[in-house]
Amino acid sequence: MINLNGKSAIITGSSRGIGAATAFKLAEFGANIVINHSSENSKDRAEEIAESIKDKFDVEVIVIQADVSEKEEAEKLINESLQKFETIDILVNNAGINRDGLLMRMKPEEWQQVIDVNLTGIFNVCNAVIRPMMKARAGKIINMSSIVGITGNAGQTNYSASKAGIIGFTKSLAQEVASRGITVNAVAPGLISTEMTDEMPEKALNKMKENIPLNRSGDPEEIANTVAFLASDLSSYITGEVIKVTGGLGM
Repeated sequence: MINLNGKSAIITGSSRGIGAATAFKLAEFGANIVINHSSENSKDRAEEIAESIKDKFDVEVIVIQADVSEKEEAEKLINESLQKFETIDILVNNAGINRDGLLMRMKPEEWQQVIDVNLTGIFNVCNAVIRPMMKARAGKIINMSSIVGITGNAGQTNYSASKAGIIGFTKSLAQEVASRGITVNAVAPGLISTEMTDEMPEKALNKMKENIPLNRSGDPEEIANTVAFLASDLSSYITGEVIKVTGGLGM
């Protein structure tokens, strides 16, 4: 039985998609939640998610705007969370963007934007959270990678590179902090029905679905279920791992 009662969890990029589903799932199991969003454009949606969680579950929820690609803002996210909840027990690094295109046409800024948010963002947040977690001698860090960080995908050199980097980062950090009771794992989703995949060309989506043994795209809640497991005591002997949730894609 998953029990997160009294735990506090930060989910970056949680105003939509997998992040929002994860926030709901962790709250369902009793965790207090920090909803994070990056800009004023996502403020209303983040507030709606927070209010909906409060209505459904007996937990505390706060909303913090912070662009995790900026070191100072990542530090603000951690500091304000600590002010509210005193400890950070669970960190889900979910914030991510894509700027897809063939490498020969990719602009330097399209490369850099994806690396800054997807990879440097995780460094910034973990760099800020690791000291209080080490002091508490406990913590669960779950980083959102992707199946394309393992297999690659044409038209996503920037995105695939960032997600592959997350895997190396996860394994290295797991080794650094294991002696302090902190586990660090990654989840690698496959094709999940979110606003991000809705922006993909239909031809590319259909081609990916043809390669999925379960013959369908996944639901954000199916990723959230795996995150909840990794955030709980049920995963106490798992660290430095990458769990694929893909319907068999890339097996």
